[in-house]
Order: sequence, then structure tokens, then C-alpha cells
Amino acid sequence: MAGKFLYKVFSEINLEDPFFDSLKADYPGTQNSTEFCTWFKKKANANSKALVYESESGVGAFVYIKKENEEIELADAPNLAACERVKLGTIKISDLHRGQRIGEGAIGLALWKWQRTKINDIYVTVFPKHRTLVNLLEKFGFQVAGTNLNGEKVYIKSRQAILYDNPYVSFPFVDPHFKEAGYLIFEDTYHDTMFPYSELKNVAQTRIEMSVANGLSKIYVSAAPQINYRIGEPVLIYRKSSSSTGKRYKSCLTSFGMITDIFQVKKQGRVLIPFEELIDRIGNKSVFNQNELRSKYDHDNNVIVYELLYYAYFGVGNNINCAWLCDHELWAKDGGYPTATKLNPEEFKMILGKGNLDVQNIIID
Repeated sequence: MAGKFLYKVFSEINLEDPFFDSLKADYPGTQNSTEFCTWFKKKANANSKALVYESESGVGAFVYIKKENEEIELADAPNLAACERVKLGTIKISDLHRGQRIGEGAIGLALWKWQRTKINDIYVTVFPKHRTLVNLLEKFGFQVAGTNLNGEKVYIKSRQAILYDNPYVSFPFVDPHFKEAGYLIFEDTYHDTMFPYSELKNVAQTRIEMSVANGLSKIYVSAAPQINYRIGEPVLIYRKSSSSTGKRYKSCLTSFGMITDIFQVKKQGRVLIPFEELIDRIGNKSVFNQNELRSKYDHDNNVIVYELLYYAYFGVGNNINCAWLCDHELWAKDGGYPTATKLNPEEFKMILGKGNLDVQNIIID
């Protein structure tokens, strides 16, 4: 059975799980840091909570998030003045789950939580030897501010200095200078597996934080004759209902993502990428199994793969049905196919607002 992320109070977390051995070794207790078990028990006594990934094999990820207003002392740079910040007080991803993108899910959840606080900075301290975690932090736009007195690197991400080099670096914020946005259409069964946060009323879905087997990186396989999107372009996620009635009201937008990669596999029947390379590039980011991908590869005349990063979700009661889109002339413009429709920035913002998202907290200038 696949594991899940959930928030748990410290007292419910098994400190004897081997997962915590490296944290105990990294923090034995010095004048600059508290011994890990002592710190953990203090948090348990305070009924603090942490974001934990657990499976049948035990703990796979642990993230403690808090707000603080303290000076950050640095050994090799000027100290960072006290101000309100969000801190990833502890973060660890198990090597046993490497390849499952649990770390990507953990960082994504932490950054969503930070975004909602509207606090300017989020930071984390990490020893340089933890290269996998360091690489993940850098991928999501954290930058080194210096080394603390415990020998850890201090990585900070600031709302006032968001870089828009790629959607990972800027996550969860959208480049205010984007030119246009589009739609991607998912059959309801596939949608509900890929986008577990995008709950619908009267639809049974797992509500525990997030299925990390899906991660934040998603794959969309298109049979369209041409590429309709660009890397860095926002795309709204449309859940196409399989119901035989009322599709205009049951089919709806639930969330949006950002295109991170595009590659064409087949064009007018001509194979451009071998099937084995396709499988390797997709990895575990697709909802399709290998047999389904093989069928598309063999039988579709055109195959285009879009990779996107799951950026935000509207949530229960906020999804936007097809009827509303049509009434506002935002769906299948000029009689064309919806995935060929292009939305200008104001139309995209209008849709986000209808989905009850704080547009100014997503597209910051």
C-alpha cells in the first residue's frame, strides 16, 4: 500500500523508527543546537505537529514548519536581522524512497503553507553533506545566505526576490509577465488520481494531505497534431466528466499548473523518440501504466508529452464548471477546440478569482 502525507502531533510519531537515526547523529547536542531527542520530546509536550510521510515500511519523510522572529547568526556573513519568517525547522527525506518524488511533495506542501502566510521569507538549515536535499532546495529556488554557527548552510527563499527562470524556481508564484494561458483536459478517472488536492463535491477522493506517488510533477500525453503550449505557460486543469448527463455542469476546472517540459514522440505517424526512451523520460509521473502508454505509442498518429508542475487547486465548492466558462466566452473560443484556446492574463486572473484563489498572492509583482 502506498504511503501518504499527513499532519501528526509529535507524540504520535515513532521516534524509535530508524528513519530518525541520522537526525540523532547530526544533532547530538552542542552549545549551538539542541540534542535531537530532547528537542523532539519538547515539541511533543507542546502538542506541536509535523508533516509526515508514512508507509507500511515506516517513516519516509518528516517536515516541521514554524513561524519565528529571530536573528539568524552566521559564521561567514553578516547576521540576518530578526524579522518574521517561516522556518522549516527540521526536514528529512528517506533514501529508501528515492525515485518516488516524496521530497518534491514535501517541499511543495511546505511552500504552499508558506505562501498562505504571506510572510516574506522561508528558510531552512541543512548540512552540506545532504546533497539530495540540497539539490532539491536549489531546484525550488532556495539560495544560500551563509553558514550558521552549527556548520549548516542557511537556505532562504524570499517573496521579494522570486526568480522566474523556470516554474520550479518560482513555485508557487506565477511570473507576472506571462503572455497567455491555456487548458489541459483530463478524463475524470485519471484526473482524480493525478490531482488529489482538487476535491469535488459529491466525489469520493482521499482527503489525506497528498498522494506522494503522484508528486507535484505531472505528465500529460496529447494526440494533438501540433504543440499548443510553451514552457513556463500556465495551464488550467479541466476535469471532463464521464457522466451521460449534465456534462456542462459536472465537467469543470479544478486547479492549474505550469508547463515545465515538452517533447514530441510521434508526428504524423513518424517515430521521433524510441518507446524505451519515452518510458525513461516519463518515469513515475504519468497516470498511465506501461501498457496504456504502449497502446498510445503504437496507435496514435501524433504523440506529444507535456510535463507540468501542479501549482494550485481551487478545492471543494470552488471548481468552475463548463457552463460558466461558456457563458463568459472563455471556453472553445471562436468555435475551436478548448485546448487550442488561449487566455490573456486578465482572463486567466478572472478564472483564478472565480476559483476563490487570492490572485495577488499567486501573481506577485
